[in-house]
Amino acid sequence: MIRRGIILSFACYDGISSKNSEIRSQVCQKIPRPRVHDQSIISIAKGRPMKIVILGSGVIGVTSAWYLAQAGHEVTVIDRQPAAALETSFANAGEISPGYSAPWAAPGVPVKALKWLFMEHAPLIVNPKPDMAKIRWMLQMLGNCTSAAYAVNKGRMVRLAEYSRDCLTDLRATTGIAFDERQQGTLQLFRTQKQVDAAGKDIDVLRQGGVPFEVLDVAGCLAVEPGLADAAGKIMGGLRLPNDETGDCFKFTQGLAAQAAAAGVTFRHGVSIIGLNRTGDKITSVTTSEGEVTADAFVLALGSYSPKLAADLGISLPVYPVKGYSITVPVTDASRAPVSTVMDETHKIAITRLGDRIRVGGMAEIAGYDLSLSDRRKRTLQHSVEDLFGGAGDQSRATFWAGLRPMTPDGTPIIGRSPLANLFLNTGHGTLGWTMAAGSGRLLADIVSDRATEIESRDLGLDRYRKPAKAAQPALQPAPVR
Repeated sequence: MIRRGIILSFACYDGISSKNSEIRSQVCQKIPRPRVHDQSIISIAKGRPMKIVILGSGVIGVTSAWYLAQAGHEVTVIDRQPAAALETSFANAGEISPGYSAPWAAPGVPVKALKWLFMEHAPLIVNPKPDMAKIRWMLQMLGNCTSAAYAVNKGRMVRLAEYSRDCLTDLRATTGIAFDERQQGTLQLFRTQKQVDAAGKDIDVLRQGGVPFEVLDVAGCLAVEPGLADAAGKIMGGLRLPNDETGDCFKFTQGLAAQAAAAGVTFRHGVSIIGLNRTGDKITSVTTSEGEVTADAFVLALGSYSPKLAADLGISLPVYPVKGYSITVPVTDASRAPVSTVMDETHKIAITRLGDRIRVGGMAEIAGYDLSLSDRRKRTLQHSVEDLFGGAGDQSRATFWAGLRPMTPDGTPIIGRSPLANLFLNTGHGTLGWTMAAGSGRLLADIVSDRATEIESRDLGLDRYRKPAKAAQPALQPAPVR
């Protein structure tokens, strides 16, 4: 008999600001369950169906739940929030950009970071308060700021993101889910010749991966994004990725949760996790505010809170919360608004059209689990969109939001098995959780179900952070940099 699995959100850490809660309450309305569509069910996993507990119900947790349920496992979702996708998945930049998938750790970033410290509209902000986890993570990130590491990390990120886009395309066709989606590409906008020249490294990786791209001059940028006309004098060129998409991650996640519920997944909200119980190398149960829950396997999909729970199990996850901000602006002049997503390379900000709204998201603030809203960061978002798409939206009616991106030092998420026999990981997606969600959920379901994955997945696991066994070396020879 198929037993019921559970998806839970880690509820021991409440990181919701009051302003964010007010915004969420305005849009978090009950979604009716749609009819179940006829669809091809993924073959049942090898062996018997399992009772599976997944911790987390953001876009990563919900897509994991969907694919696991389609694989034949019964699933229940439990979340500390009143509905799905109310934290990092709530108001992100809205871009689904496989071709733009790249690690923050890149050659030249350390020097750029020093310059950014003195910029009024800096894309990176580092809180000076001492934090050993932050220092350790930043040192690991600096170790990945080499050309060789960047090529490896970007290559596997693009591989996962391209696969995820294909999974999303199939999912959209299968379920009919709607989320203000558009398939009109992403334009990475360069304001300086130096940025144009630096794009060559990314283009090499795109070419090697077979990802379509277009190098555009100013006229080409205006042709795909006419709303940039008044900002033409500020543009040097662009890199367009025509296969990239846009969409509202919150609407998608809530819609997929409703589809999953209609297909038999049970969602229980407002339930807190007290702790995980372990015997030997296995998790035996979860203690929640509503009692004990047992299962055959567990999946950690808690985003930035994953390391906190993993640490209680003796597992070190190199995931750190990097705070991002967004504003959502009502469109008042469609002719001045973006058509799809425009990436402002100077400010590292994405400006995305979502139906009758413009979502402006970006910046990276390394400040732990702080979710306070900074007026200075809001001004940076407003400056970027007004500088490029002036008069497109009503800034007086903009809503302001902040969320924590779970980032790894090398930019690639951690998907796969953990050191514990029945604990699986699907976390650390950083700024690309929306882009990589469908593919990550499908990969996770295949791994848990003991099926061959459709793309290479071994280098996505936690094992890549383990130090290799040292070979015999001559005295004083330095060990390879990881």
